[in-house]
Amino acid sequence: MEDKYIGVLTSGGDASGMNAAIRAVTRSAICNGFKVKGIYRGYEGLINDEIREFTTQDVSNIIQRGGTILKTARSDEFMTKEGRKKAFEVMQKEKIWALVVIGGNGSLSGARIFAEEYNVPCVGLPGTIDNDLYGTDFTIGYDTALNTIVECVDKIRDTATSHDRIFFVEVMGRDAGFLAQNSAIASGAEAAIIPEDQTDVDQLETFISRGFRKTKNSSIVIVSESPKGGGAMHYADRVRREYPQYNVRVTVLGHLQRGGSPSAADRILASRLGEAAIQALIQGQRNIMVGVRNSEIVYVPFVEAIRKDKPLDRSLIKLLNELSI
Repeated sequence: MEDKYIGVLTSGGDASGMNAAIRAVTRSAICNGFKVKGIYRGYEGLINDEIREFTTQDVSNIIQRGGTILKTARSDEFMTKEGRKKAFEVMQKEKIWALVVIGGNGSLSGARIFAEEYNVPCVGLPGTIDNDLYGTDFTIGYDTALNTIVECVDKIRDTATSHDRIFFVEVMGRDAGFLAQNSAIASGAEAAIIPEDQTDVDQLETFISRGFRKTKNSSIVIVSESPKGGGAMHYADRVRREYPQYNVRVTVLGHLQRGGSPSAADRILASRLGEAAIQALIQGQRNIMVGVRNSEIVYVPFVEAIRKDKPLDRSLIKLLNELSI
């Protein structure tokens, strides 16, 4: 592919393992006879031509680093027709014929619209700690974030036990409860309050009445940051009002969850998906997200990956309830 480049960018929130994905895309492309250009600061950098050629050396010694060497930004301009027109003109100038986009829901939505408007082959890699993209069992960054949360909750458990307290620990995840539910199981928490469980049943009432009063003197509840639920502060305030006999504390883990050296699982996942993105382009695939299902690589149309709500395994809710008695 003389003087035709594959562009790679990271967009939206960062996730550990993005660097491993950048490395895999770059090296797999070069190995298959392509040239690569790294696009800095996501779609914003594509519009502003913050682009340079990547060699295999450029991605040396990055697999173990958190964050993204390409930087990331949310781009309002790319959401406009004029912004996308600028981005396409820059791609033509830079001789970029295909794009590999590493990011979450918003990033892949942008890629889908762009691909439709300008007939550009786009391949997405699921890079988000939320694990909320449909069609893939895991997203890049999820496993690392999960391990970070569990490590933090283990430490909070020590102080909760010393003081007879209820701790509400707020974790990320947007409208998806994967991080909250699975970190609650892994850390032996007493409950998880998640968006998927927002039925008419009052999750707080259920948890308190399930035997906290009778048997436990300290308790940890993991709360998903979901805007619908109001987060950990909302539930802590309710306990102070409705159950004033309890000593309540709140910990919001915040951006702590995003950073850190990626776990082995995230490095392997990112490496597999990055290589598969290049194979997809070689096969003439376009406008798809590369995912993994039952340990097999799958290609998921953008429309499907973005639109559908990824179901949480309901048996996990039952499991947590049984194991936290």
